[in-house]
Amino acid sequence: MKNQIRMLSHEGFWQMMSFVITTEDGKIIVIDGGYHDDADKLLRELQTLSGKEKPHVDAWFLTHAHEDHINALVQLYQTRADDFSCGGIYYCFPSVQYFEKYERGSVPTISNFYKTLPSFASIAHTVSTGDEYTVGAARFEILQTYDDEVTEDIVNNSSTIIRMYLGGKSVLFLGDAGIIAGNRLAARYGDKLQSDYCQMAHHGQDAAEKNLYECVRPSVCIWCAPEWLWNNDRGGGFDTDIFTTVTTRRWMDEIGTVKKNYVMFQEDQTIEIE
Repeated sequence: MKNQIRMLSHEGFWQMMSFVITTEDGKIIVIDGGYHDDADKLLRELQTLSGKEKPHVDAWFLTHAHEDHINALVQLYQTRADDFSCGGIYYCFPSVQYFEKYERGSVPTISNFYKTLPSFASIAHTVSTGDEYTVGAARFEILQTYDDEVTEDIVNNSSTIIRMYLGGKSVLFLGDAGIIAGNRLAARYGDKLQSDYCQMAHHGQDAAEKNLYECVRPSVCIWCAPEWLWNNDRGGGFDTDIFTTVTTRRWMDEIGTVKKNYVMFQEDQTIEIE
């Protein structure tokens, strides 16, 4: 295996986040996974990368409890738990009661997760800011977890922020970090956030602001965005819809460090760590 990230795309039209990371010493790591209807595709990817009918995931990290991030894992444990194995699942989610108070629309997703949790409770780990995990050649830092005093955009702002070190490079995974989470992160670390690769928050739009990316200053940006979202165009022409992806793209051009962008564009992307 190589040190690489596979960014998987949704089978249909929508944005989602699903990464499968392989390491030079044969480890497989998943971050998020996508919607429930992405589960079978994710399992096929794991089979292909491992060369095994029943693949083993060494570590599975979840950023936050939105359906386009965690439902594939839930679906696999509900319907195909005998078809794969996993060494550990790492997450930090608020309670159902917190969701009920501040973002009721996401209650079914978090409730379904906790309903399924007994299926993998023996390998489940609740992470905290400052934790570090080594998975073969990869090392993971938990830079930030949720603040239960936040009452706006609470699920996106509860995103667990993870930095991976692999092959001499650093990769920052922002999940769907919103403005509040992004400002907390920038205030906590400042220029220490500088990373070689950066997964753009919330699919590249309506999320963390320019001040955070000025701290990160990546050489490579990873956008979990289909083409319509990348161009903010759902039929009316370039940058005519409601999304702010084009604004984020302009920020990154102005920061001036980015040499390459990987964008979902409705197809899977292989990102070499080199």
